[in-house]
Formats: sequence, C-alpha cells, structure tokens
Amino acid sequence: MAQRYVRIQNSQGQTFYGLLQPDRNVQVLDAPPWLGGQPTELILEGEEYNLLAPCAPSKIIAVGKNYSAHAEEMGTPVPTEPLLFLKPPTTIIAHHKPIIYPSQSQQVEYEGELALVIGDRLRSLSPEEAESKIWGYTIANDVTARDLQRKDNQWTRAKGFDSFCPLGPWIVRELSAGASLQTFINEEREPRQSASIEQMVFSPTVLVSYISQIMTLLPGDIILTGTPQGVGELQNGDRICIKIEGIGSLENSVQQITSNK
Repeated sequence: MAQRYVRIQNSQGQTFYGLLQPDRNVQVLDAPPWLGGQPTELILEGEEYNLLAPCAPSKIIAVGKNYSAHAEEMGTPVPTEPLLFLKPPTTIIAHHKPIIYPSQSQQVEYEGELALVIGDRLRSLSPEEAESKIWGYTIANDVTARDLQRKDNQWTRAKGFDSFCPLGPWIVRELSAGASLQTFINEEREPRQSASIEQMVFSPTVLVSYISQIMTLLPGDIILTGTPQGVGELQNGDRICIKIEGIGSLENSVQQITSNK
C-alpha cells in the first residue's frame, strides 16, 4: 500500500501532518511533508485525533471542461487551452464532513476530480520541469451550484460556497497514469461518473506548467484537474463517494440548513 500522508488535529486543537499507519495510528511529522517534514517519536492513536483535509493551500486553482465528454454534456466545445477558475480555501472540508446546501441555490451538483498537491514555489515552468514538482495526489469534489453558474455568467459564487471543496482523505506520492475515477451516490452500485484520468484533455504536467506561467504556485497549493462526464444533482441527505484507484475514497453527505427567517 502506498504511504498515506494526512493532516490531523488532536484533542488540544493542535494540528499536525503525519504518516497514516495500517492500524490507523498516525506517526507525526515535524513539518509539512513537502517542506521536508520528518517522522518524530510522537504517535497518535485513532481515537486521539480528527482527520482534517490533507493540506491547507493558499489557493485552489481549478480547471473546467478538461474531459471531452464532460464539455459535450455541458453543451460547450472543448477549450483550446486550460480554462481556469479559483475556489477560495474556505470551501475545503475534510472526508466525512457535510456539504452544506446553500439556500441561494436549487441545483447543487457533484464533480469528482483528481487533485494535485504542489510541493515547491513554482513560477514559469515547462511541462518537463513541472513533472517533478507535483508532490502528490488526492481526491476532490468540485461542488457547484449549477443554477447560479448559469445565472451569473461567471463561476465565483457557484463554486465558492463554504464546504464546496471536499478534499482528501489523504495524499499519496505516486499515481498510475491510467488510474480510474468513479463517483457513487448513496447505495447505487453503478457509478454516476467513470473515467480514466488519462482521458484528460490537458495532462497534470501541462496544467502545472500553464498555471505557473500566470501565477506563482506555493507549497501545498491545490490544482483540481477537471471532472469527467456524469455530473448530476445532489439532494439533502445524499451521500457522495468519489474513488480514485491508487488513492482511496472521499465520502461526504449533503446537509441542508433550514433558515428560521
């Protein structure tokens, strides 16, 4: 099994990065792993910590319509260069934390995605240089208020609500180029989304290079690489499970807050 890097919080509210062991214990690191963090003698048992999202990025850069079939289902052409947008870091929630259905929307949808974790300060890289700068991989759900996306003609509000970027549950260093991505809803046995990540229009290295020509990427930043065909609506109480071969499963449920106004 690939080494799994996690971010956790103990009962005193202290946050650590660590190595997840098969018995669910965590060996604490003395710094974020992409900053050279090394194992310490501190071991936390499963009941002594809460699992957080695996990193706390300065920014989340997302890529739209990076699978041809998804662009087609959205009724738009495949972009000729990466289509970028930003999600605020406050959208991030951890594995098993609830996605909050905002009262402003009537059409919230899931988008299962591979997320890249940046390991260094990057600027103006070639695709060849970018390959060694992807520190690791995790799973993301680019939750989207689709009706607001159409209404606003830009994506900030639709993509930016708190809890609209489930991330995790951990980071792995290596991933097969042909790894499968699947999204399941509730107890359904057939996936709503099913694709190989090699079907991306723009590969991870091309994306890192392209973005680095625009903005400086910092250690721990996240790039969402786009979602495949099969996006769909979420309802209050739904459970979403996104699986990426070689990483694991990211699971979250939908919770609708009833306003008292």
